[in-house]
Amino acid sequence: MAWKIGGNQYATLSMLFASSLLLLSAVKAIDSDLEWDDFEDVDVEDVQQEDVDEKPTYKSPVIDAKKFHFADHFDDMEASTRRWVLSQAKKDDIADEISKYDGIWNWEPPQRMVWANDLGLVLKSKAKHAAIAAHLHQPFDFKSEKPLVVQYEITIQKGQECGGSYLKLLSAGKETEQLQTFNDKTPYTIMFGPDKCGKDVTIHFIFKHVNPINGTITEKHCNKPNNSFEEPFKDKLPHLYQLVVRPDNSFEIRIDHKIIKEGSLLTDFKPPVNPPAEIDDPNDHKPDSWDEREKIPDPTVHKPEDWDENETLKLPDADMIFDPTATKPEDWDDEIDGEWQAPMVDNPVCKKDQTCGIIRNPNYKGKWIAPMIDNPNYQGKWAPRKIANPDFFEDLKPFQMTPISAVGLELWSMSSDILFDNLIITDDVEVARDFAANSFDIKRRYIDRERDSIVNKVVELVKDYPSIWAIGLVAIVALVALTKCCRFGTTKIQESAAAESKKTDDPQPHEPRPWGSRMSRAKKWKLTIPPRRAYSCPLPPKKKLDDNEWKFKAAKKQKHTQTKESNTEE
Repeated sequence: MAWKIGGNQYATLSMLFASSLLLLSAVKAIDSDLEWDDFEDVDVEDVQQEDVDEKPTYKSPVIDAKKFHFADHFDDMEASTRRWVLSQAKKDDIADEISKYDGIWNWEPPQRMVWANDLGLVLKSKAKHAAIAAHLHQPFDFKSEKPLVVQYEITIQKGQECGGSYLKLLSAGKETEQLQTFNDKTPYTIMFGPDKCGKDVTIHFIFKHVNPINGTITEKHCNKPNNSFEEPFKDKLPHLYQLVVRPDNSFEIRIDHKIIKEGSLLTDFKPPVNPPAEIDDPNDHKPDSWDEREKIPDPTVHKPEDWDENETLKLPDADMIFDPTATKPEDWDDEIDGEWQAPMVDNPVCKKDQTCGIIRNPNYKGKWIAPMIDNPNYQGKWAPRKIANPDFFEDLKPFQMTPISAVGLELWSMSSDILFDNLIITDDVEVARDFAANSFDIKRRYIDRERDSIVNKVVELVKDYPSIWAIGLVAIVALVALTKCCRFGTTKIQESAAAESKKTDDPQPHEPRPWGSRMSRAKKWKLTIPPRRAYSCPLPPKKKLDDNEWKFKAAKKQKHTQTKESNTEE
């Protein structure tokens, strides 16, 4: 069967080709904008040169202790289990039955296994408090004037509705020497990582600032990013989280090498590092005579006397009725005693219905309000006077925080099997880049290549760029319009040809009549036989006659002619 749309397959094919070019150009235009930021950690040439036909091999990243303050890829289970210490502490402010840190941790490959030798630290339990920590190879001192780089992978293998997967960089001191006592009260310098509960999704970056005057410690919370980043909690894929804090007080937060938040320790945190130089005087109070009203009711205008503000009316004697059980006394004389009336009693209906006898006031005009005029005594909005802040200080180097001696995971989650992998702390962004290139980047390229089917590409493209729907819709509408146009034009040509055929008696080519259609439009009271060319089926061919049949037919015709002529003469 030949493929045909609208009677004009060439035009249709052309439109399909044009629509494909339109969509392809849109995809290329969007793809040209998909950059890896200005992040130098991604080697595009390596991505392009990756062999797409074979599964890449995986080797545990090499850890040079001189380049890291901490590093663990968790592939060497024996060494990693010795490094990490399970907490034996209890929480102080909750019931005993749920106060223990009894969450279960294990070293195992991910559920979506890529390489059997690629292990991670997995939080197996849910709805339990879990805590585990490890000492740094060498403490990180912020006075070294080198950046702090924290980087690790998280795979939320069963999705996340409520819970966190952040880590804490524990402050150096006596309270962090024994990690068996690690709990929610253990001092930390920085907390970093994702957290979600319901629709509240955030990436924590909290640092504890020490007041240089009195030594008090306060938490400074980074402002939330503007963009949404819920996918890592849903797609069940590994994601790379990185925090970079530099000596010039700048910071960057990245997910999968893309910056989602950047700024300054001085300006992008609440409460701010430095308090205001002036504060409101707590001893200054607003005078009783201070008038803050910009407008007042016009004192010269009064409510009209006939203005009715009562929305409802109560009928008189609605609560009392004549006693229906009372009877006129026999000795009652109307002429002497007057007309007899039954005594009044409480209306039993009104005891049940508090609105008994209440009706809407037909003269109700609403609440009367005097027109407003400018207040001649307006003194403006009152504000207390400013005084110098006695607690003011100016710390221009909040980067110089308390040194870090350990890293810990102190979590509670409603999801199990949260996998942590390739956790490093270093002072070199290039080292972090190389570590990710030999671990996370290889893993994600392989996983993404498996998911790189046409269907998934379209779904992801539409999800990231909703405007592609408009381009596809334009192409579809154009295709439908062209199909209708071609079909309408073909119908017009056929109708024109049929009209021309009716103007001549020349034989016409046979066109089959649709099954069940009428052969003619004959009226009910008169059968009209259509001309031969109107029949949908041709008449049977005439039979060829031999010589004897021809002679018989000619003689019969001659006899008929002679009879007709004789009748005419008579």
